[in-house]
Amino acid sequence: MACYYLLVLLILIVSGAPVEVHGKLSSNYYSSTCPEVMSIVEARGRGGSILLDDNATFMREKTAAPNDKSVKGFDVVDDINAKVEKACPEVVSCADILAIAARDSDCQGSWLGWVAVVSSSILVPFYDFQLGGSSSKVKLGRRDSTTASRAAADNSIPGPNFNVSALPLSYAAQGLSLKDLVAFSGSHTFGLPRCITFQTHIYNDSNIDATFAMSLQRKCPKNGKDNVYQPLDFQTPTYFDNLYFKNLLRMMGLLRSDQELFSGTSADYLVKKYAADNSAFFKAFAKSMIKMGNIKPLTVSPGDQEQLQSSQFNSN
Repeated sequence: MACYYLLVLLILIVSGAPVEVHGKLSSNYYSSTCPEVMSIVEARGRGGSILLDDNATFMREKTAAPNDKSVKGFDVVDDINAKVEKACPEVVSCADILAIAARDSDCQGSWLGWVAVVSSSILVPFYDFQLGGSSSKVKLGRRDSTTASRAAADNSIPGPNFNVSALPLSYAAQGLSLKDLVAFSGSHTFGLPRCITFQTHIYNDSNIDATFAMSLQRKCPKNGKDNVYQPLDFQTPTYFDNLYFKNLLRMMGLLRSDQELFSGTSADYLVKKYAADNSAFFKAFAKSMIKMGNIKPLTVSPGDQEQLQSSQFNSN
């Protein structure tokens, strides 16, 4: 069964603030109130507060430093939400719509166009993925956030210049492991970061292939072309595969935070494993997607949920 989803890995929506949980997530949460939601959602992502716009009480996460000129595709998510709203008015939360989108499996894809972004100003393609396992269970029952925190977004998303010490700590703060970190980083098998995100790496670091660095320096001079995009995977930039890891073995990671994963630490083993075994990478990515989707969800007891769709909350 072919499914469509938006790979928007929104770590930002899980801040360090405590979350009051009144109910449990369940794979059949909407079985009686909106059983068709799974078939309606055709373009996928994950999230909640990232979709909210500025108002009098908070500043939106869309314009947080890691997301400014970065996370896009909001109109796609709003369109999906509109379809779900038409079928099941005020029942399904935006957060659950995006959680469905993040469901995983072994992925084989064909490129449909550049429409979304992952993190650190990285343009990401929209794919038609054949998901081997439409029966995979997605736990639902999330309540949409009614507030957003630009500061939390700034502090929660790993930056492109994070080193091998900072990266695991950033993930551990969200209950994610080193294996999750390496598997998730494999999403950089596609995407287009802006020059400004990797200039430090190509000009100052020694753990980069010299010829590779020089070719990038010609495209991204120190001044004047900060917003020029370059592919993370220069070989197969529109395919979800394991060449990202193979490039790390060749010292051709575009971002400093990428190449840091293969720098003589315990992460090296995982990089080598995924470089050698595409299937192992897909399976690890799938498991980590589930973990990401279940981080600190806002929930309520069935029957008591006060739905507030992002389209209703936003003024535009």
